[in-house]
Amino acid sequence: MVRRDPRAPEAGYLAFWREYHLCTLTTRRPDGSPHVVPVGVTYDPEAGLARVITNTASAKAAHVRAAGPEGAQVAVCQVERGRWATLEGLATVSEDPERVADAVARYAERYGRTPAPNPHRVVIEIALTRAMGSA
Repeated sequence: MVRRDPRAPEAGYLAFWREYHLCTLTTRRPDGSPHVVPVGVTYDPEAGLARVITNTASAKAAHVRAAGPEGAQVAVCQVERGRWATLEGLATVSEDPERVADAVARYAERYGRTPAPNPHRVVIEIALTRAMGSA
């Protein structure tokens, strides 16, 4: 495992995050147990953010909101055979239409498809504090 600067990733690490890979998001339930779900993630090292679009009523959004305005400690991870990469940080939920639209555009670029319109869509923004991986 190699620790990396989430705001200044090496070219190969960033390239891995730009490839099409499904990821996992790990949040904490109210009892402290981990909640791990498959998600699409976009990585923006310039802003120091990872983004996950979701429905406002999702469990993942509820877990992040429950942590309060300071944010929830979360991790996103992707793996392909022996390559893997994890980003960690403090997550918050934004309903701001411009932020949601930006997250949707980034998702469409990475995953090659634009999600269907959803008036209940929000974005989980993860202010990155750590990056690691073998990629």
